Amino acid sequence: MANPLYKKPLQIKRLMQGADLEHQDLGISISQFIELIIFTRYGEHRYLRDFGCEIWDLDFELIVSESMWEEKLRQSLLRSIKKFEKRIYNVSVDINISEVNKFYPMKNLSEIKKKVEIAINATIHQTGESYFFSTSLFLSPLSA
Repeated sequence: MANPLYKKPLQIKRLMQGADLEHQDLGISISQFIELIIFTRYGEHRYLRDFGCEIWDLDFELIVSESMWEEKLRQSLLRSIKKFEKRIYNVSVDINISEVNKFYPMKNLSEIKKKVEIAINATIHQTGESYFFSTSLFLSPLSA
C-alpha cells in the first residue's frame, strides 16, 4: 500500500513497542472524514475556516420551514464534501428531519428532539465502487 490509512485513534504505544500502526480500509477512512466534516463548525479549524458544515449554526435557528432547513444543510454538506473529500465523486446528499418524542414516566417528563438523518451516496475514485454513508443526529432538546 503506497499511502497507508491508519486506524484512529492512533495507538502511539504500538510505535513505542516497535510495532506498526494499525491500518484501515478506504471506505472507513472516508466515513471518518465525512463525520469530521459534519461535527466541525465553520470557523472552528484554525487554518481552514470553511472546513465543516452549517449544522451547528442551524441547530439554534428557529425552524420555520423544515424543507428549507434540510436544503440549507444539504447544500452546506455537499459543498464541504466536494471541496475537502477528494477520494469520492458523483456525491449526492439526502437530509431528512423528524421529531422524536420521548416520555420518561418516572419523572413525568416529555422530551422532544429533532432527529436529522443524513445519507450520502458517491463513487470512490480509486476503485470505481459505490460508496454509501448514513448517520443520525439528535438536535434541539426541548423538555416539558
